[in-house]
Amino acid sequence: MIKEVREKFNKEYSDNKQKEIFDYFHSFPIYKTGFRIAESPIFLDKAFGKKVLEASESIIDQILHGNIVREDSIPKNLDVPGHSNHFHFLAIDFGICENENGEIEPQLIEIQAFPSLFFYQKHLAEQFLKHYNIPDNFSILPHKKFDGNTYTQHLKKLIIKDYNPQNVVLLDLYTREQKTGIDFALTKEELGIKPVCITEVYKENNDLYYIREGVETPIYRIYNRLIFDELLSHKNLKLNFDITDDVHISWVTHPDWFFKISKIILPLLKHNYVPASYFVNEFPSSEKLEDYVLKPLFSFAGKGVIIHPTQNDVQQLKNPENFILQKKKNYAPIFEDLNGEKAKAELRMLYTWMPGEKRPQAQINLVRMTKSDKVNVDHLGLEKIWTGSSIAFFELDA
Repeated sequence: MIKEVREKFNKEYSDNKQKEIFDYFHSFPIYKTGFRIAESPIFLDKAFGKKVLEASESIIDQILHGNIVREDSIPKNLDVPGHSNHFHFLAIDFGICENENGEIEPQLIEIQAFPSLFFYQKHLAEQFLKHYNIPDNFSILPHKKFDGNTYTQHLKKLIIKDYNPQNVVLLDLYTREQKTGIDFALTKEELGIKPVCITEVYKENNDLYYIREGVETPIYRIYNRLIFDELLSHKNLKLNFDITDDVHISWVTHPDWFFKISKIILPLLKHNYVPASYFVNEFPSSEKLEDYVLKPLFSFAGKGVIIHPTQNDVQQLKNPENFILQKKKNYAPIFEDLNGEKAKAELRMLYTWMPGEKRPQAQINLVRMTKSDKVNVDHLGLEKIWTGSSIAFFELDA
């Protein structure tokens, strides 16, 4: 978006620098980087930064004060005890799009009250800053300078709270096989908490335990990275406790927020940068199906999304109320690579909500670059240069 900054970066680019970044992330033992790392960050101008921040804050206002969060969104078989009235994380995904007037603007794609790659993104930004001369008036936040030490201490306070790190676990399924395993490794590196597979957790009375360095260790707090959609897909999975058991656990964040703030609220959000969305069973006959994308409500990482749905796709849905149709938007191919080809991108703004604060605060961002119609991680590794996992640097006011 900023011609001179893009040209400067492309001139400084070298395969050796990229290899050093790549090797850095592959130097952490056990946990793999299961997605492509893009060769470049993206650079966004002040006008776009203000647009995305204004849209994000409007969406947050509607979540906090608009009576749009639905308690009935939690499936009965996944109703975990210990509900909270406070979520801790918020990921707001925007497509970087071109409108009918040729203007570049954010368009909401998805929203989830669920943690993302908080530590991988920090290290990715640091690697780009280490190897390239990113201008001083750019930050990975659109409204202020970023400080890595303050950021880590904030996340430590939020995730670990006042517990001993050995009694806090990052919980997921098959942590060593997850595509986001590099973030697990960096979370352990920065916070000292261990990534633990749910199959390794067991219950005694109403308490949970895991084995840490050969020693039975109680779990008092769970940093929840477990996605139920994935858990339920393993039909023969043997667990030593049921996720819906009433156990003595503090959650960050409680699993119910995965359902309560998700694509289920998209039809209720209103803003110029929020595309029209409808539950499939409420789709107006006046709208054209070919103008919409079909999405399941509670899938993650783009699973189950149909970009060009047909009437047959819609008619075959067993539970149409669990799917939405979202108006298509035109992703802008504006991020030029070394060969003159241009990539498109999605931007995820990552927020945290610390107990005691009035509202969530922007912490960092995540970018996915693509040269195809698909942006989810299952497709990023199949493409050309300037595609994959990246980060945005925003131009700041002088």
